Parts: sequence; structure tokens; C-alpha cells
Amino acid sequence: MTGADLTTERLVLRPWTPGELAAVADGPRLADWAEDFPAEGDRVIADFLTEHPEGLTAYGHRLVAERGTGQVIGSIGLFWPPSDGALEVGYGIVASRRGCGYASEATRALVEFALTAPGVDAVHATVELSNPASVRVLEKAGLRRLREDAAATARFRAVAADFTQR
Repeated sequence: MTGADLTTERLVLRPWTPGELAAVADGPRLADWAEDFPAEGDRVIADFLTEHPEGLTAYGHRLVAERGTGQVIGSIGLFWPPSDGALEVGYGIVASRRGCGYASEATRALVEFALTAPGVDAVHATVELSNPASVRVLEKAGLRRLREDAAATARFRAVAADFTQR
């Protein structure tokens, strides 16, 4: 991956290593993983990145680690390249660390970073309305709800102006 780690008050969003991708797929647990990492979504992303290494760019996928402990507690990523100037963000934090605001903190940092990329005008996210915690993550991260649809999902969006007006 090109580009530096993204650091927030409590988190480091850092690149996946080839060893971590392999370990998630079928290797031994690593010492710096939270006890419930990887979750199913992390396995899906690791498989995706193994097949599509272009997702390991500065504007791609990252692991989420606690700054204080170094423990990997989830993953977050942008689906690159942009489509009509927009990227999609996805995230997941392991169950043992949910409710601490980590997902919102990581999402906000990655969305703000994404909006600095050439050709990126917006970042989108889609969540199931049956998952109110994930809806709240996006709201707290500064994304705005665009619409809900018949499939019981909500679509959120962020543009640079959402962050510069604060």
C-alpha cells in the first residue's frame, strides 16, 4: 500500500500486510489481534484483497488498530476506483470493541482522507435499517442520510463541504 497510516485520537488505520491476509485466510492467529478478530466481514475482505490487490492502495482497505494496545480490532475500506466521482466505504469492528465509538472515529478519518483524493467528490455508504448501530456510526461520522428504499436500507453520503463547514 502506498501512503501513510491514518492516526486518530484512539486508532491507527494501517495497511494490511500479505502475512495478515494469509493468516486471516488460513493461518495462525497473530499476537496483535483482538481475541475476536477476524470477524466474518474481515475474512470476506481478506479474500477480496487476495484476489484484487489493487484494493491495497492508499485509498483502499485498512486494518483498524487501537493506538494504546496495538490490537487489531477491525477493518475499514474504500472501494476504489471512484464511480462517477464517488467511493463506497465499508467498515467492521469486532464485537468486543463495539459501543466505544471506534467505528465512527475510523469512518470519519477515512472519509475525510478519501475526499482529498483526485477525482473523488463524495463517499457513500449503504446500511440495513435493521442495524441501527451502523446507522448511528454513519451519522456520528458526519455522513448525511440521502434516502431509504424498499429493501430496508439507507443510503448515506459525505462531501468535502460537510467537513469544512464545521
